[in-house]
Amino acid sequence: MVRRVAVLGAGVSGLAATKWCLEEGLEPICFEQSEDIGGLWRYTDQAEEGRASIYRTVFTNSCKEMMCYSDFPFPDDHPNYMHNARVQHYICKYAEHFDLRRHIQFKTMVTKVKKRPDFSVTGQWEVVTQRDGKEETAVFDAVMVCSGHHVYPNLPLADFPGIQKFKGCYFHSREYKEPEKFRGKKVLVVGLGNSGCDIAVELSTVASQVYLSSRSGSWVMSRVWDNGYPWDMLVITRFRTWLGNILPRALSDWLYVRGMNRFFKHENFGLMPLNRTSRKEPVFNDDLPSRIACGVVVMKPNVKEFRETSILFQDGTVQDDVDAVVFATGYSYSYPFMEDDSIIKSRDNQVTLYKGILPPQLEKPTMAVIGLVQSLGPIIPTVDLQCRWAVKVFQGRRMDMCWAKVYFLSPFFPSSLPRRYGSSTTLQTDYIAYLDELASAIGVKPNVLKLLLTDPRLALEVIFGPCSPYQFRLMGPGKWNGARKAILTQWDRTLQ
Repeated sequence: MVRRVAVLGAGVSGLAATKWCLEEGLEPICFEQSEDIGGLWRYTDQAEEGRASIYRTVFTNSCKEMMCYSDFPFPDDHPNYMHNARVQHYICKYAEHFDLRRHIQFKTMVTKVKKRPDFSVTGQWEVVTQRDGKEETAVFDAVMVCSGHHVYPNLPLADFPGIQKFKGCYFHSREYKEPEKFRGKKVLVVGLGNSGCDIAVELSTVASQVYLSSRSGSWVMSRVWDNGYPWDMLVITRFRTWLGNILPRALSDWLYVRGMNRFFKHENFGLMPLNRTSRKEPVFNDDLPSRIACGVVVMKPNVKEFRETSILFQDGTVQDDVDAVVFATGYSYSYPFMEDDSIIKSRDNQVTLYKGILPPQLEKPTMAVIGLVQSLGPIIPTVDLQCRWAVKVFQGRRMDMCWAKVYFLSPFFPSSLPRRYGSSTTLQTDYIAYLDELASAIGVKPNVLKLLLTDPRLALEVIFGPCSPYQFRLMGPGKWNGARKAILTQWDRTLQ
């Protein structure tokens, strides 16, 4: 029987894992290699080895009502979208409120996780840690991997011929912190993700010229939508999801493209995605279109070749006197602590996880990988529900199929990702559909029909309003008495 659980990392995922283990009577020990909690959201002036790194001006892309833990709303006076320092403060308050720090061992690095010799019977793991030069080994009944996937930069220099002879400086966006050192310089940013766009926009306030190179384009969305409301409170609703599922594919795609072009025509700004109907996560940036319109950010296609001081692009154009290149080319998955990393990574180095959580080839389901799923939705409610589901599995709420069968039926087997997400190295899915699937398995999905009969006002808000995390605390195990009030007052807090 699972009792002792090792939680690797004390970011938003690790804290949720620790909290839900405690809620279910388990004994978690959370290992954090840095000196404090927060993970990605804890800003430091220098990138630290083995930790996620953000730049000084990072703001959230999800609003406060959508991205909070399901029983711990943000304070009413917080803005809808927050600077990383506010999010870090919120994370610290969450840990304080649920008394989580005493279960965390700081400045402790997990160096090895391996199966016990009798794993096929016990499902136990040996976890080797290192602190102050001393190594310790402990046995755990289960392991929750909460180390994130923004730690190990993907810097594909082999894809950029001539980079070795380029005389300017180049580095991964992980190393970027603030723009001042680039004042008056010409800078190329490679990559049209959220980081690439943020950095390009910020650099355009001090650099003499910024070029933004994209291989395949991307949809760009504003955080602020109709009547000034947050985009996600209007877009992420059960009704819209249901509508998208019942409409013919062609009509659904047409409406999607039309919606994405509602504020500006992407084609006119050099941003149009090659696969325009792909539901990959869009870029959130309120300033990029105006920066392009003002000419301080210039869109360019993929780089064909680097030269000593110039860059040749795929369309044949050349930009001279480029001083610096920022590669915003994403991150790679890596689990250096796993003795057998094929447990998580398999099949051409891709991640294969049942429900986006469990390594399916294990004889016993006693390892959970939290936070790898990406969708058009906030990460905190996702990892919160993943942890609730995983803890229930640890406690014996097993799926009624053998693990060998699960391996081939898993919805996150790489070749079976929904086509509308295109090719991707991440585990992408529909936000509401995914959360509902996990919630149904543990009996916490809101029963809309029952609500229509017993509480129609709440039911209408659940159906047509934003799918906020409080919905998964209305009923079932882990029910929160404040959930109903939080749902019915969420629009009021948005306007404060």
